Amino acid sequence: MTTQAASNRPFTDSSSSANPRIPSASFEAMLLLGFMWFAYFLNYCDRQAVFAMFPSLKSDLGMTDQQLGLTGAYFLWVYALGCPIAGLIGDRVSKRILVVLSLIIWSLVTVATGLARSGGELLWLRAAMGISESLFMPTAIALTASAFAPELRSRTIAILTTAQIAGTVAGSWFGGWMADMGAWRTAFFALGGVGLVYAFPYFWFLSYFKTKSCTDEQGSTAPKVGVLGCLMAIISIPTYQILCVIFPVFVFGLWLLYGWLPTFLHDKFQLSQSEAAFNATLYLQGSTAVGLLSGGWLADRLLRVTHASRYYLMLASLILCAPCLHAIGNCESLVQLRLAAMAFGLFSGLLMGNIFPSAFEVVPAPFRATAVGVLNLCGGLVSGFATLFGGMWKSTFGIDRLLTLTGVAYFAAGLLLLVCIFKLFPRDVLKQSS
Repeated sequence: MTTQAASNRPFTDSSSSANPRIPSASFEAMLLLGFMWFAYFLNYCDRQAVFAMFPSLKSDLGMTDQQLGLTGAYFLWVYALGCPIAGLIGDRVSKRILVVLSLIIWSLVTVATGLARSGGELLWLRAAMGISESLFMPTAIALTASAFAPELRSRTIAILTTAQIAGTVAGSWFGGWMADMGAWRTAFFALGGVGLVYAFPYFWFLSYFKTKSCTDEQGSTAPKVGVLGCLMAIISIPTYQILCVIFPVFVFGLWLLYGWLPTFLHDKFQLSQSEAAFNATLYLQGSTAVGLLSGGWLADRLLRVTHASRYYLMLASLILCAPCLHAIGNCESLVQLRLAAMAFGLFSGLLMGNIFPSAFEVVPAPFRATAVGVLNLCGGLVSGFATLFGGMWKSTFGIDRLLTLTGVAYFAAGLLLLVCIFKLFPRDVLKQSS
């Protein structure tokens, strides 16, 4: 009985005995989560505000629909290329310094965006935003996850990811509201200024946390292999390879909604920019928060039953999100669209809260920041085309048809993940736990 019970338990972090750390769910660990949450909130406020301003940018800067699509594509492509580099750096240097530096740089870029004089300048600044923000997420995820026990990681990452939701809603609404008042430049000045001010308490706490945790989280825990060896260590894992396929499909759908749903509502239902941004984000992101938190809690509970609990929830997410994407693009009333968006958000939260903890189950602890970075590379390179295609095909193929095709891709990704659960995951998790 004891042996069988042990076999059903999740594997233990291989570094937990070698490196003393804050006990899981300690007060200091929860404070770390809180500080990381607000930084991540600002991260998404700054990146999302621009998508609620498209009509104003089109009139004030003379941008075309294709250029507007490139505001998302440039950011995502550069962000994607920067994430694995940031992950490699994050596994080798102080994670605390890296996240604060990222906050300062992206806040300065946000302020500079308010000074853009042409569409071309704004696109270059979006690319610079991609570089600066890529330094943050891989390191923040790895640093936060390391402060909690494996049994708590899904709900921890779920709570952290709610900052993405809150930032998307707040940034989009604030950007649209300021654009309606003819003050879209002021929106960027304000958002960037808040980030620069927050950098001071953020850095102070992380210095305190380093002392209290007795963990350096830098050179002493870095893998003793080169960059190529680090990359090969993770991309040679079959289950991780599947995650690198399904994640881009998933985030393609997210960014198609993030980038073009406000404009889609503005044009289809004749809403103002702020009303369109509000309807495009509140219902979608509010239900995503519910899905994130419930999915994280459920995954950690089911982990006692099966190692594949997180993978089963991601499978459910992809299959259930597929018809919701079609419904969002083809609703005839605003009420119907709100309901479809709420359903998509609820189901998408199941995957968002579990994708990185799922990777941690098959990737060795010293390579986790790199693993997050490579996943974001795959996701960003593909999802950049979501905003670009939305701009290129908005008046011809149509956002509605693009959403339907994306739903089909979600269903296919779900079938691929189902094969992975039964054929690849059991062997890979066994290797990691041995």
